[in-house]
Amino acid sequence: MTRVYDLAMTHNLDADEFFIHRVQFHCAASNMSFFLVEPLWVERFLELFERGDLRVKCLLNMHSEHHLPEDVFHRLVKSAETRGSQVIDPPSVAIAAFDKARVHRRLVEAAVPVPHTLIVPRSEVATFQLSEADRAALGTPFVIKPAMGYGKRGVVLDATCEADLQRSVAVWKDENYLVQRRVIPRLLGEDPAYFRVFFVFGKVWTAWWNCYTDRYRLLTDAERSTYHLEGLEEIVRRIAALTGMRFFSSEMAQTESGEFVVIDYVNDQCHTLSQSANPRMGVPDELVAALAEHLVAGARSLIAGQ
Repeated sequence: MTRVYDLAMTHNLDADEFFIHRVQFHCAASNMSFFLVEPLWVERFLELFERGDLRVKCLLNMHSEHHLPEDVFHRLVKSAETRGSQVIDPPSVAIAAFDKARVHRRLVEAAVPVPHTLIVPRSEVATFQLSEADRAALGTPFVIKPAMGYGKRGVVLDATCEADLQRSVAVWKDENYLVQRRVIPRLLGEDPAYFRVFFVFGKVWTAWWNCYTDRYRLLTDAERSTYHLEGLEEIVRRIAALTGMRFFSSEMAQTESGEFVVIDYVNDQCHTLSQSANPRMGVPDELVAALAEHLVAGARSLIAGQ
């Protein structure tokens, strides 16, 4: 007999028990069966899944290595999409959105505000030269980041010349690298105007995210009104419409001129470490709980539509 799970979730210790428990709670409240695919079980789970001994109606992908085709979580998520499971989000959609080099061009064409950027293929790193116009547009220092990188790995925030590309390559091997103008957020009160905006099935939450200390706190309605930050939600909705992503976050800053700029375009597999577990860099518990609730509701709607 084939074992059927309504919702399965990939997980590799990037979230704490609070997020997992909230997902389990809302599954139970909705009478949905749930399986947590941890590193200990993933090989066996994939084997049984591909053999047809178990079926997953919806897979919530909270961990897979997009840049590593051999990664077992990546193979599971790809297999789930191929075999007709609903996936949050399908790799065919998520990888196109996550790849900063690919999505950058689409964002520019759609007039989404992004930093001045040059895209350098890895094959050209050794010979790449900045023109005088490029140097003027980038300023000094500028930023270098791998197109498929995450977690700040391979990011160079103090680049001053072409040779600094090798610093990024040494940490993160990638097909393309972004060379970007460094955006300095203005101060709003005592806080840098730097935000992480979360999108889940049409619902949006905005959190202050201090880019110097990694501290989060929820943006209040009063702050949104006082500082005229309504544009953050409008931008993330445009990104969602452009990419087709149903669950992601974007990092955005506001400059001294008042312009919003999207710094990190699409983060899927969002950071859900709770603030109660890690006060220094955790996401507010209220927000983590809301994300879990809306993800389960979104999964339920996808299953109902199958």
